[in-house]
Amino acid sequence: MPDIAIIGGTGVYDPDLLKDTREYIENTVYGDVKITVGRYEDIEVAFIPRHGKDHSVPPHLVNYRANIMALKQIGVKNIIATAAVGSLNFDLKPGHYLLADQFLDFTKSRKNTFYEGGEEGVVHCDMTVPYCPEIRKAIKKAGNELNLTVYNGGVYVCTEGPRFETAAEIAMFKMLGGSVVGMTSVPEVCLARELGMCYGNISIITNFAAGISPHILTHSEVVEMMKESIHEVRRLIMHSLKYIPREKTCDCSKILDEKGVMK
Repeated sequence: MPDIAIIGGTGVYDPDLLKDTREYIENTVYGDVKITVGRYEDIEVAFIPRHGKDHSVPPHLVNYRANIMALKQIGVKNIIATAAVGSLNFDLKPGHYLLADQFLDFTKSRKNTFYEGGEEGVVHCDMTVPYCPEIRKAIKKAGNELNLTVYNGGVYVCTEGPRFETAAEIAMFKMLGGSVVGMTSVPEVCLARELGMCYGNISIITNFAAGISPHILTHSEVVEMMKESIHEVRRLIMHSLKYIPREKTCDCSKILDEKGVMK
């Protein structure tokens, strides 16, 4: 089974990306998840479309716990996730990529932990470095080789959605140190960390955020920008896979030591 997975946003998956693909349903206590597994060169890879096959699930209703648990159950240890984001900084332009190393959580109604008491107990998971530095390094190396503009480090501001943010909210996020704003990285990254998985985020900058953009924001603008960059995004992801080390030196799995779980 694969130890690397891709969680894709809008339009990321292409059937031609992987060879010898198979689809199956993984059952979890949080719900059933359809996973596609195939091979890229000599690497076995799992794929989940975060918003469903036809982008039918809005960000605040994604079953994040089921998705992450399903990947854990099949043996995945490394996750590359994509997200379309708005920029809070004129230096971060549409068509650029940012690899978040921190987040600010402004979600409101999402299930953000596997540990709610009861049989599972309560775990206060460390989030000092939520995004795996080794996965970020692998993606950055691939980006350099492909001559893409990839920034390694930045703050992902995660909002509830599905609405876009007000200009006042964006101004506040900028004052708090935000780099980009999106709607999906939290609680995904938190759940992966609770299970000792290495998680990296490729933030695909599709537009400037409200109050920075010279015009009102539309979902069609995001979709159109994604269409323009999607082949590049796919190349970046797949080129990164070979640089993800199998023997890790990061701290991502150390939460399992605290819980007394075998790695």
